[in-house]
Amino acid sequence: MNPVKVGLLGLGTVGGGTVNVLKRNAEEIARRAGRGIEIVHAAARDLNKPRICDTDGIQLCTDPSEVVNNPDVEIIVELIGGDGLAKDMVMQAIEQGKHVVTANKALIAKYGNEIFARAQQKGVMVAFEAAVAGGIPIIKAIREGLAGNQIQWLAGIINGTGNFILTEMKDKGRDFDDVLKEAQQLGYAEADPTFDVEGIDAAHKLTILASIAFGIPLQFEKTFTEGISTITRDDVAYAEELGYRIKHLGVARRSEKGIELRVHPTLIPERRLIANVDGVMNAVLVMGDAVGPTLYYGAGAGAEPTASAVVGDLVDVVRALTADPENRVPHLAFQADALANDPILSIDDVETAYYLRMSVQDKPGVMAKVASILAESDISIEAIIQKEPVAEGSFANIIMLTHKVQEKQMNAAIASIEALDTIDGKVKRIRMETLDAN
Repeated sequence: MNPVKVGLLGLGTVGGGTVNVLKRNAEEIARRAGRGIEIVHAAARDLNKPRICDTDGIQLCTDPSEVVNNPDVEIIVELIGGDGLAKDMVMQAIEQGKHVVTANKALIAKYGNEIFARAQQKGVMVAFEAAVAGGIPIIKAIREGLAGNQIQWLAGIINGTGNFILTEMKDKGRDFDDVLKEAQQLGYAEADPTFDVEGIDAAHKLTILASIAFGIPLQFEKTFTEGISTITRDDVAYAEELGYRIKHLGVARRSEKGIELRVHPTLIPERRLIANVDGVMNAVLVMGDAVGPTLYYGAGAGAEPTASAVVGDLVDVVRALTADPENRVPHLAFQADALANDPILSIDDVETAYYLRMSVQDKPGVMAKVASILAESDISIEAIIQKEPVAEGSFANIIMLTHKVQEKQMNAAIASIEALDTIDGKVKRIRMETLDAN
């Protein structure tokens, strides 16, 4: 049987890795897929740029639509990134009845509902394993491996840049800005690091994970997002003193009231495996009602880890080329006409425990007043640390851990605490998750 011909849009890091993996493992891949898989046509912005891959035998061009319109190409691999040209090319490929494999989390999170609906109408597949957590096969795990479960919640470290920064702050006592500069020098962070450090990249990925976990439409615009740029090395040290680690976590949880979708810095008990995922690595913890907690760990980015997911999707598509479109695995795990309209909760209605840090005047009665305000808001304290002021008459740091409470109650309590003339500046608040099996 003739090999399946593939068109590649983008010959950067992941594109080059995909070419290398397909060529190096060609025989093994053909044994798995039932047919060979060959990239025959590829588009890149600069054809003279040095590549990490051997492009012999691949027709090169600068116009991605030339690849999409190639009549010999059956599958398009989109690795351009962004949601402008990439969306146009994906929709164009679908209109021509071509299957699509993409690593583009922003495209899927923002326009996936539209893309999947058109793909279903045209009887083609859109595979996107590489869009979340690089080489970790988390999409397949939730969509297929855990199909017999009701997913109760999931929590993930799904941005390697943020995890690298927090790891360096913990291990070496460094400041955020200092580590960010190093991350940029190492190529972990872009010149504009906003997507990584402010949680937008993680929110794209969480949107996708929540959709396949709970059978809901993709709703990126409803995901609460908070970054790590205000986390200090003191916060990291105090959290560790209390037995916790700070991670930039994406959390999706199903409750009786609706679905929680949130990305924010989070205190996690240090004994949890996910709390010990360091550096640029990713991990996703999934709780199913039948299986219990399962943890997926691995490289969240990089040429060949991400290429591993891209090629895995290519194999899946090739295996299903002759299958009845109605009997393929649904794009979002649940049948398209069975997606639920569960409400997405506002962050004000989410209930979590909290880490609070405040700078207070070092004099009698201050602590009692803060405790009184919390009590009036039905917020109970689990632990407390008071750090003595550096010099006489200066301010002291008080760190508290609270039990679970609704965010809007905590907001009101913080506003009252900040209004005290004995409090210096803002109260620092970080949400907490135990991530236990209950």
